[in-house]
Amino acid sequence: MTEETPVKTELCERFGIEVPIFGFSHAVEVVAAVSNAGGYGVYGATRRLAGEITDEVAQIRAAVGDRPFGLDLVIPNKVPERNDRAELEAMVPDQHRSFVAGIGARYAVPAPSQPGMRTRFIRSEEIQDAQIAAVAASDVNMVALGIGCPPEVVAAMKAKGKTTVALVGQEKHAARALEAGVDMLVAQGYDAGGHTGEVGTFSLVPRIVDLAGDVPVLAAGGVATGRHIAAALTLGAQGVWIGTAFLMTEEYAPHLSPGELEALLHAQTTDTVISRAESGKPFRQTRSAWSDEWAAPGAPKPLSHPLHDVLVGDILGAIIEHDIRPLQHYGAGQGIGWFDRLRPVAEVVATLVREGDAALDRAGRQRETAA
Repeated sequence: MTEETPVKTELCERFGIEVPIFGFSHAVEVVAAVSNAGGYGVYGATRRLAGEITDEVAQIRAAVGDRPFGLDLVIPNKVPERNDRAELEAMVPDQHRSFVAGIGARYAVPAPSQPGMRTRFIRSEEIQDAQIAAVAASDVNMVALGIGCPPEVVAAMKAKGKTTVALVGQEKHAARALEAGVDMLVAQGYDAGGHTGEVGTFSLVPRIVDLAGDVPVLAAGGVATGRHIAAALTLGAQGVWIGTAFLMTEEYAPHLSPGELEALLHAQTTDTVISRAESGKPFRQTRSAWSDEWAAPGAPKPLSHPLHDVLVGDILGAIIEHDIRPLQHYGAGQGIGWFDRLRPVAEVVATLVREGDAALDRAGRQRETAA
């Protein structure tokens, strides 16, 4: 990558990166590789305890040296006060317990050997406060807030010299984030994997750019090729936020079960579905018997978050642990259809940049021809 790359924007100079690709991942290896490839790695730490965050940030820092990297948290405003699973268990309706037990019986899901990812702790004020304190005390360069944007958290992180970012799916979310004082917005369209909204990326990004004024905006949701990056820059974004592309990498593959990897490798654009069956909130994932069961006639409505976590966390963990193929799925955006083999992170970044440069050059030539 050279300084002359057409995809380079002012964010590169501002953050000391070579290309404006912000790569989100739950794997420290991927985050480090994105930053070392000239982008800006962002670690998804929402499901990590405070001590784990401290240790994993240190691992990333050791791998990237002085290169910047970020961390993403989710801070919803309506969660229990305490990390008390028993308190929530008592609130789960019998109908929902029976439904989940029925899924387990139909697909012969053995019991898990330990709590699942969503039940190892309860999303609560107690956990969130500890996470926030750990991040504030760390040397992570950027803090992104995926859900929720408390002004006091933004202020605390900025006081520590950290760049603050909010992921938004609607203009009203962006307005609240700007009022809270964030330094940057990520306009995440409907195409995105994981927790996502209702507005498509092409419809959302220009609206958020216009609303943001001088605050830079990244485009997210369905960004899978360099042509998508070129389109995002043309829409007024100053960079892109990418997650799905880095699932299909050599660095991330060890974090996937065989069934999860198979689901991702074979998924096409039409093979993802938005379901509340994962967490109680809209969540785009690869389609499987899990989402189909919850969408079937007579299925109960998913519970609110985090009560739904308590209901399904252990069986989701068991599905992964015992590799129950019909139920295996993974959070991924509609861009997953572009990826059918594993590549190193550095190759993915280089390909995105090369394609983006070519798309922008082609657009420039077309303008010159038209003139």
